[in-house]
Amino acid sequence: MKILAVDFGDTRTGLAICDKNEMLASPLGVITERDFNECIKKTALVVQENKAELIVVGYPKNMNGTLGERAEKCSLFADELKKLSGKTVELWDERCTTVSAHNFLNATNTRGKKRKAVVDAVAATIILESYMGFRKNSGKGIDEI
Repeated sequence: MKILAVDFGDTRTGLAICDKNEMLASPLGVITERDFNECIKKTALVVQENKAELIVVGYPKNMNGTLGERAEKCSLFADELKKLSGKTVELWDERCTTVSAHNFLNATNTRGKKRKAVVDAVAATIILESYMGFRKNSGKGIDEI
């Protein structure tokens, strides 16, 4: 199943997608959009263009597991994206993904403007890899999640 992952942000929203066999997650790019509704529309268009069957939106819980303002905004984004795209949308715990993305970019010596342009897509890829690992290890299909 083709799954699209979204790392929603107020200015930049990272996107990643996997192949139909859920073997490889790849960064898809970044939507640079400050308007909430426009970002949803642009994301829904990417879903359609890439024939994604499921959408995973990063859900930034606090380190103690509580939900903050950012998590509420991501939940609203997911709800609106579901309405607009007509696809199933899952929220997925994204704690530490941006930190992991920065660590990866440090290891590859990606700096400056290039780093800023890709960090959100890398974070979306990490979210997607985590979700794919869950699906593989739990043996759960979409109907069972």
